[in-house]
Amino acid sequence: MSWLPAPRVFLAPGLILILVAIGGRFTLDRAGYTDLAWVDLRVAGLLVALAVLLVDISRRPRPLVTQDRREGWLVATLLFFLFQIASGLWAPAASRVGPQTLDLVLMGALVLIFYLYAVGDPETVVRTAFLLFYLAAIVFALAALFINGPGEQGRYSAFGGGPNVFVRIEILGIISAVALALFHRRLLPLLATPLFGLAAVLSGSRAGLLAGAAVGAVALFKIRRRLHPGAIAGAFAFVAVAVATIAAFAPPAFTSLFQERFVEQTVQERYLSDRTDIWAAAWRLALEHPIAGAGLDGFYGYIGINQFVEYPHNYVLGVAAEGGLIGIGLLTAAVLLWTTTVRGGGLRPQLTGLAVAAAVFVGLSSLFSGDYYDSRLAWLFAALAAAAAAVPARVPEEVPA
Repeated sequence: MSWLPAPRVFLAPGLILILVAIGGRFTLDRAGYTDLAWVDLRVAGLLVALAVLLVDISRRPRPLVTQDRREGWLVATLLFFLFQIASGLWAPAASRVGPQTLDLVLMGALVLIFYLYAVGDPETVVRTAFLLFYLAAIVFALAALFINGPGEQGRYSAFGGGPNVFVRIEILGIISAVALALFHRRLLPLLATPLFGLAAVLSGSRAGLLAGAAVGAVALFKIRRRLHPGAIAGAFAFVAVAVATIAAFAPPAFTSLFQERFVEQTVQERYLSDRTDIWAAAWRLALEHPIAGAGLDGFYGYIGINQFVEYPHNYVLGVAAEGGLIGIGLLTAAVLLWTTTVRGGGLRPQLTGLAVAAAVFVGLSSLFSGDYYDSRLAWLFAALAAAAAAVPARVPEEVPA
């Protein structure tokens, strides 16, 4: 009997796909080439990734064990995206159907391609993904601190992205640091977490920090019985050192941003960036179009264009307003089927749990900010978690002597 090595996937598809996911909407005019503003690097990146992935799939050996994978969540997700695209047919005239359709097509392609990539070797892909997000969080944090600096509101971000996207990269960096520490059984990756924490606070994103804290609290609650007093004491000591490090090396703007954004606006003034008014408008639109919604980008077409609001700043409310009960039904089906797939951790509990934590964090953040395309990292980590939970490990095969 001989153990055949598990097929190792190419690194290139994953690297390109994660760059596309992190990069957001990037056209060449952002790089200074105004004449080439029509060139969307997301399209180019996905086409290159797909070409390399097809080569990768062709070289994979046939599975030694056939087992039905639970992929109903993926079917429901793609149907949900297709319905959103189709809803552009009844959207109001002022809606930006073209750009929104492109976003949804690219997001659906990103999720599908990344899942097909991950099923080739879930363990390798998940580990590599966390490593790449860890490195990305370092690059983004350093760029925000030393290159881009604070924006008009004193909030930090990097590479032209908004603070609410920036904070997601940094919190995902913290999750990735924990993942790498667990994978390698070393504390070295955790040394970058003070940098990630500082950058996250400097983003000024209250919702992102709250979502990160919620996911962290749930994770600690789940492993509470496995925590030893020594580990708890060490964690508190590390947090104390991290806070002291942040206080010592934080830029002067840190104190003023923290005081204004988190103390004065949030605690004293209870300022929520007009979110409640925006959500109320989205809810009214959902009630006015209960079955199929107002159509793709209908919130902007009916409300936002007059009130200078781009989108509802809540993923679920946006779906309800623009997709109605049909859209909410498809989204609910996708989430429930995915939850069934990853429940209990499946075949790789540790990998699945970490990917689920990342997906849930971005999902929670999407309830407070961002449009449909800004949720792409939640869907990407959902695909990783599903692959880790449902794809069976390779088994030994009898080899003739």
